[in-house]
Amino acid sequence: MTSNCNKLKFYKYHGTGNDFIMLNFTEKAVCLNSKTIRLLCDRHFGIGADGLIILTASEQVAFAMQYFNSDGNEGSMCGNGGRAAAAFAYQMEIVKTADFLFDAYDGLHHARVTRHSEKLFDVALGMKDVDGYVLTENSLLIDTGSPHYVVRNIIKDKNEFDAFDVKTKGAALRNDKTISENGVNVNFVYCDGDVTFVRTYERGVEDETLSCGTGATATAIAMALWHGKNKVELHTKGGVLQLCFERKNDSFRNIVLQGIVEEIFEGSVVIEN
Repeated sequence: MTSNCNKLKFYKYHGTGNDFIMLNFTEKAVCLNSKTIRLLCDRHFGIGADGLIILTASEQVAFAMQYFNSDGNEGSMCGNGGRAAAAFAYQMEIVKTADFLFDAYDGLHHARVTRHSEKLFDVALGMKDVDGYVLTENSLLIDTGSPHYVVRNIIKDKNEFDAFDVKTKGAALRNDKTISENGVNVNFVYCDGDVTFVRTYERGVEDETLSCGTGATATAIAMALWHGKNKVELHTKGGVLQLCFERKNDSFRNIVLQGIVEEIFEGSVVIEN
């Protein structure tokens, strides 16, 4: 019995610890099924990643980004993934300038890339406008390209925050039908004076990730609603993210997510179709 195999060139990037397998399909596409994507993202039997990102050609903008969760299923918008995609496109010279538009699950995004070294970048990414959400004294349910549930005041000090069981507590809220019928990402927030810390449980990964861009965006908006901030620095387990935006009544516009992106390594892998 023979099998049809392809040798696949890949790159590995991370945005504040949120790591992705990057594939450039702008010139030649390879068909990947969910089983293959799940295997590539597996940290024991594959390359290992929180998700897989494919860049394809676009007639209207610089490129199109398609994001898959590590469970092999196509996901909604990924903020850190979008920043990684922008850095990858810049590194691969898919884009010719450091300022460009690309298409993603939730529409067009503006990216601005600053190179710090050969493999280290700072990327500012425009996020979708936000109009609707459900706010309570200690929670926020919001869609920032992906659905997020932000909770506060359940953790009393930094030691408790560091030891908090995000996987167990996050899974319970992620699957709580009274919060979201289709499941939701969960962000746990702790504030120490003016310093804001966040830890995120991501659906599709079904575990805590070191950072989450759409989760950071949701948390920053929560800080604006609870504390009146319009610029927020968020400390994740994988690094620091900056958010700024304009607020008009209950709407948020010109939201920008910014932070470091790094190319980790590149390689090739043989896959069966």
